[in-house]
Amino acid sequence: MSRSSRIEGWLTLDAPRFVPLTWAAIRPEAPQAGALTERLFVYRIIGSDDKEYGPISAEQIRQWLREGRLNRTSRIKPDGATEWKFIGALPEFEESFPPLPGTPPKPGARTESSGFATASLVCGALGLITCVTAPVGLVLGLIAHSQIRKSNGQLTGSGRATGGIVLSAIAMVVGIVAIPTMMLLPALGKAKQRAQSIHCINNVKQIALAVKMYQTDNNDIMPSATNWCADVQQYTGSTMIFECPSGDENGDRHYAFNAKLSHLSDTNLQNSAMTVMIFESDGGWNTYGGRELLTTNARHGKSVVVGFVDGHVELVSPARLQQLKWEP
Repeated sequence: MSRSSRIEGWLTLDAPRFVPLTWAAIRPEAPQAGALTERLFVYRIIGSDDKEYGPISAEQIRQWLREGRLNRTSRIKPDGATEWKFIGALPEFEESFPPLPGTPPKPGARTESSGFATASLVCGALGLITCVTAPVGLVLGLIAHSQIRKSNGQLTGSGRATGGIVLSAIAMVVGIVAIPTMMLLPALGKAKQRAQSIHCINNVKQIALAVKMYQTDNNDIMPSATNWCADVQQYTGSTMIFECPSGDENGDRHYAFNAKLSHLSDTNLQNSAMTVMIFESDGGWNTYGGRELLTTNARHGKSVVVGFVDGHVELVSPARLQQLKWEP
């Protein structure tokens, strides 16, 4: 087969269609007078049909590369050579292809740092403190990575972008957990205080009931102020009810008995519903006395739990404490 017959007809390349080429279509123009004689057809290629074509000029190959008819992995060899190579491996065609991902820039090539990457890192660091800038840092980091990948090595800062994304993600997770927790803390504190107040009220109710049971067994006589805890303990079933959940952990017991009621009968009392019998105190076991022994460290906000002679119990505010009766 002659050279012209091998070139004429349909030349099958890497493009998904057939390209009609004739000898006239790829024949070079005759050199002008005085121009240097140059051999233009210096390469042979293998098309997608695995057939060999050529010789073809370097300029024609570059044109086909621009048109997408050839690609980096198309096989080529200089005319007369024996070894086939990929077009992308030949230095003379290197400028026709973008650098592969991860390829370092050529020495002397101008590079610059990604501003988005730096901004992402800054926003991520600030997000650990404020949580507000974390979403911005995450978005900027993703944008920076996208730009760096598409820059063909002209942009740097991938590490800063990754750092910004990581810090922003951590800040967002911390914010998601910490902010609701901080908002709930006051409510949780109030709920705990309320629960402790109810527990203390129940303690005093049980003590007041134990005093009534003691009176039933002792001709309606109140227990001795000096030994009141020991006297009513047999009716309580446990000494734990003498401890307020909000009281000092180092204290022995947290309630006192009105000393004015020692060995008295409540049948002789006036206005038993207003007369104090059991009240919160900072004393210990068998503590007794009057208003002076009221706890100075309010355990339930500013209120104090008080049990009255008639058996009912109240959480009394400081203003109402002045209205209570201590004398029988």
